[in-house]
Amino acid sequence: MPKFAANVTTMFQELPMHERMQAAVKCGFKAVEFLFPYDWSPDEISRWQGRNDLEIILINTSPGETAGMAALADRQADFRQSFHNTLTYAETLGVPMIHLMAGRATDQTQISETLFIENVQWAAELAADKTILLEPLNNIDMPGYLHTSSEHTSRLIDAIGHPNVKMQFDFYHMQVMEGHLVRSLETYRDQIGHIQFSSMPGRHEPQHGEVNVDYLFNWLDSAGYDGWVGCEYTPRDGTVEGLSWAKRWGIG
Repeated sequence: MPKFAANVTTMFQELPMHERMQAAVKCGFKAVEFLFPYDWSPDEISRWQGRNDLEIILINTSPGETAGMAALADRQADFRQSFHNTLTYAETLGVPMIHLMAGRATDQTQISETLFIENVQWAAELAADKTILLEPLNNIDMPGYLHTSSEHTSRLIDAIGHPNVKMQFDFYHMQVMEGHLVRSLETYRDQIGHIQFSSMPGRHEPQHGEVNVDYLFNWLDSAGYDGWVGCEYTPRDGTVEGLSWAKRWGIG
């Protein structure tokens, strides 16, 4: 059976952040993603986590104003300082996975694939006991992002050459960019370290979208995927009300 992690950045927005982990537990979740924890101290978040006996499985590096800094030609020092801060959060909170955000080209910024590879190699060595995740983001919502396809992300992972660097495969982004989700999952299954989903279109609960996620969840089971599946969606009409998709999996 898939292991689902609530995303407390996008879900339970009807509640203040310090109450969202407890709400996730009440709904049956045993783990959460917390994309951007940096407005709270690690010690404060640890107290929320401890009260709820909940694993935080994923955080993101700081996005800044450009969806990350690791590929920005003039921001290497800023990225590395920021990554040290991310790692402090991950170590304090026992977070096993870090989504390392690359950044995007704009009229004011340039991106470098060579620099990105160098920075990820540095981060992977520094955080050798963590899984560093690279996520292709679609170029409609995130124009100019460094890597937007599973194929490009796979090539980056090969070039980086560290075993703790994996792909974060989000059904939403890959449906926008590629479709044929099972084919991509089969092709890159050895490189995939984490899965996320939301509806396409809308980024809401899966029952509101065009993708048959039940089929995909069953496929993950049959393929032997034993990692977490992150619910990175914004509820359309309230978090608890929208969990009808999860009843068959013991959540809601």
